[in-house]
Amino acid sequence: MSPKHHPTPLSGGDRKALRKELVKARGVTLMLARQSEDLRARGEAMIREADKLSCESWNERMWADGEPIDPSPTVDQAVNGGFPWLQIECSRCRTPRDIDLAALKTPSTTCVHDLATRLRCEKCKNAGKRPVATLQQLAAKLRNLSPQ
Repeated sequence: MSPKHHPTPLSGGDRKALRKELVKARGVTLMLARQSEDLRARGEAMIREADKLSCESWNERMWADGEPIDPSPTVDQAVNGGFPWLQIECSRCRTPRDIDLAALKTPSTTCVHDLATRLRCEKCKNAGKRPVATLQQLAAKLRNLSPQ
């Protein structure tokens, strides 16, 4: 976008006044841009904290009730809140598995509890079974699964 053209006034006093107003407007523009950046950064931090609290709340409800709870955070909220892993267990063979939510091919607006019907156990799938996964909790890091 080309800069706005301000016609130069003929008199010296008017030129000085215009120059002064332009400098003032540029200063206000920079100040408002800095304020906008600060507020945006604080807002993003607050959203990240809200997503984290939503995931922690869902984990506590899952622990207390033991079944997928609706409403749950979305995949995007879980990743943004610092919980990029979903811990699941096969309902048939009880094999634990961690799912990387960022790597899923589902839309980021999908709720975590909706993933229960979409996730399957690889071990049972190879045996010709298709049991539904049992959701356990959202996790901040990958758990160490020992080979059985």
